[in-house]
Amino acid sequence: MNKPQTIQIFLPDGSPTSIREAEITNRLVKAILFPRNKLEEVSRREMVHFTGVYFLFGIDEDGSKPIVYIGEGEDCFKRIQDHNRKKDFWTYCIVVTTKTNEYTKTDVKYLEHYCLGQAEKVGRYKTENGKDSQRPSVPETREHDLLDNFETIKILLATLGYPLFEDLRKTKSDKETLYCKGKDASAQGDMVDDGFIVYKGSKANKAETATAGIWVTGSRKKLIDSKILVEEGGVWVFKEDYVFGSPSTAAATVLGRRANGWTEWKNKEGKTIDELFRK
Repeated sequence: MNKPQTIQIFLPDGSPTSIREAEITNRLVKAILFPRNKLEEVSRREMVHFTGVYFLFGIDEDGSKPIVYIGEGEDCFKRIQDHNRKKDFWTYCIVVTTKTNEYTKTDVKYLEHYCLGQAEKVGRYKTENGKDSQRPSVPETREHDLLDNFETIKILLATLGYPLFEDLRKTKSDKETLYCKGKDASAQGDMVDDGFIVYKGSKANKAETATAGIWVTGSRKKLIDSKILVEEGGVWVFKEDYVFGSPSTAAATVLGRRANGWTEWKNKEGKTIDELFRK
């Protein structure tokens, strides 16, 4: 259950698009975000050299999802320097540690393993990690402390613009579900904070109209190549929940043509989202 939070964000060089430190003032965990081109500047921040977990974020130009790599280190910055030499995809990094450098190596290996599992479960990002993450043995009491820390990490990452662990679905009941139907299409979804979600199992028209346009065909191709849309029985079927940037992009992908999502998506009573959210 979400509750009100006060989060403090500090801009070391005064730029809101550069290095940012974030913390919930009464919590032990702290995060620092920096763009890749600020490696030299961020190296002078003490906390990036603490023991912690870090997240490398980037975009897959040919894929349908952004990418994340989750790692840990006793000196996070040394690990990130190595990734700067060897990994091309990332443009931003977030380091998460404690304000007083209290994490042990076992602590951060546990957090790395748990964060990776949660990221894969939620499915917002494609993970670049291999399959070698092992869950370390920690005392039960410490495990509960670290799980509590994870809740803070989840909030801080989303606040900094990377909702890696935020659940995709927000619908509380079938009454809130929205529907989009076409010749062979039958999709369900809902408005969410960061766009419009189409639910797993939804069906999209296989055929595309001649006037669909590159943005429609290109969006569908990325989903097909990523196996999010899979052909079954003459239609494309969503194999997982997927968040689009807008209702119109979602509707166009489902229908295989240009579409105004504000009028194509309707509730059970036939009211469009234009009527539901704009009137």
